[in-house]
Amino acid sequence: MSYKNTFIRVSPDCPADRGIEPVSTRPAKPAHMIQYELLSQAPYRYNHEELLFEIHIRHKQIPKEVVQERRQELWEELFSKPHPCLRASVLPKKYGWGVHYDEQGKIAIYGMDSPDYQRFTASTDVQLLNAMRNSRK
Repeated sequence: MSYKNTFIRVSPDCPADRGIEPVSTRPAKPAHMIQYELLSQAPYRYNHEELLFEIHIRHKQIPKEVVQERRQELWEELFSKPHPCLRASVLPKKYGWGVHYDEQGKIAIYGMDSPDYQRFTASTDVQLLNAMRNSRK
């Protein structure tokens, strides 16, 4: 699922009070850290499907040569099953990052303590959605 002209606010039960960079002690980066790095280093570069694909190949550590040779096959294999939207990501659920989809569906993240986050949440020009809650309460 890909949105356009939409802003996903942090979850109502998000424990963070600002945008926090995720950290991990694991030797291999977890998917949410790759997601954070891609979106923070290249805002509005990826749409939802491109982001998921890039996370997948980096998380699985698929060599560049294999990606070049089998890109379409890897893409079709990845998207042969459904994937959750960024409303379910831990970035807005746990780490305090709002997610903006522009008119082309390209994605950027904004810390909940940033002026841009405040601007988006006060805007009537974008569809506003909340990230999914962390608990079912």
